[in-house]
Amino acid sequence: MKIRMKVTLSGTRNGQKWPAAGETADLPTAEAAHLVASGIAEEADEDVTEDVDEDRTADQDDTETATAPPADEDTRAPLTTETATPLVPGEKRAPRAPRKPRAAGDSKE
Repeated sequence: MKIRMKVTLSGTRNGQKWPAAGETADLPTAEAAHLVASGIAEEADEDVTEDVDEDRTADQDDTETATAPPADEDTRAPLTTETATPLVPGEKRAPRAPRKPRAAGDSKE
């Protein structure tokens, strides 16, 4: 079944890169139907020739890259024994949520 890709998928299929958005491919009917049903591809006319770029190979690096935003290091002090809130022995903790009552016949044993 011939399909036309609506989006560009990363990775490979059978060792070859997926066709880019707008390109066509001939896939087994079940696989093509799955891509069409998920909105990733649409059925293409049968007389359309394969538009896959033969120069694209799996070893070419098409990886998307982005730089992380700069960290704002001045907003928090590093957590150390000097900056951490100390635990005071004997200090009471916040109250717990009430426990659920046991069902009839349940025992703690």
